[in-house]
Amino acid sequence: MEPFKFTRAQDNTSAVVAATSTGTKFIAGGTNIVDLMKLSIEKPYQLVDINRLKLDQVETLSNGNIKIGALVKNSDLAYHPAIIKNYIVLSEAILSGASPQLRNMATTGGNLLQRTRCLYFYDTTYPCNKRQPGSGCAAINGYNRNNAVLGTSMHCIATHPSDMCVAMAALGAIIHVQGEKGIRAIPFTDFHALPGETPHIENTLRHGELITHVEIPALPTTTKSHYLKVRDRASYEFALTSAAVALDIKGDRILSARVALGGVGTKPWRSLVAEKVLMGALNNEQTYRTAAEAALSAAKPFTHNAFKIELAKRTLVRALTTLAQMS
Repeated sequence: MEPFKFTRAQDNTSAVVAATSTGTKFIAGGTNIVDLMKLSIEKPYQLVDINRLKLDQVETLSNGNIKIGALVKNSDLAYHPAIIKNYIVLSEAILSGASPQLRNMATTGGNLLQRTRCLYFYDTTYPCNKRQPGSGCAAINGYNRNNAVLGTSMHCIATHPSDMCVAMAALGAIIHVQGEKGIRAIPFTDFHALPGETPHIENTLRHGELITHVEIPALPTTTKSHYLKVRDRASYEFALTSAAVALDIKGDRILSARVALGGVGTKPWRSLVAEKVLMGALNNEQTYRTAAEAALSAAKPFTHNAFKIELAKRTLVRALTTLAQMS
């Protein structure tokens, strides 16, 4: 067995070149990958340290969009004046996750790539198709209280754990990456993959590609946003359900809406069906409830998580109600 390698990249190009080797992973804050390595779930042959790359800035672009470097720490992003002013949903989402110590280490790029916290993924004594393709999914017939009800398959029902990603899904973020074949931009809704028959393939990154930054489109000035997270305890806990919402309201009508759900999907769940219900509709609780019903219409419950469907509906209604009261 060849010895483990650790490399420090000096720039984007050297990082991409180093990552072309089989079994290579990037490391920044390390808040997820190090835990997985300790459990022998992740077994990289080489780690490429990217902390020296100049990807730690938040900038406002000439078109009004916000550019967030992949190495921007979660705490720095949550408290950045431009985020608080124009994208408070993102700040609220980040601050609802993890702990201050972890947020001080975790990065934007790492958050995009964090892996599920499904009990059976972390317990290597059980079969898991994410961990070992073809071995089976112990969660389907096991204790699945925290698992997904949207986007599931017979091969996997694991939830995506990130709060930040739910907000970015609602905001229509664009992920920019660099690889051997150049640079490309990936719409947020296309970045994370549904499990289908290949739950071990979690995103659309190509081998060796490096996330360089995330771009968030400028939203209408009248848009307000909010993130609501429901969990078993008030701190350091993953969502049972969550909702990231943004509304542009004029008078008693909703001109435009953004909706994404967390805690219930196998990926950060942008709900276009809920948005369709909201756009042009009266700004009232009946509309919110109709949107919530639409958002969860395709949900599939399992033995222990059926409660999540109604809870997610109520979470979305409350998030929209709270936001409307702020407007």
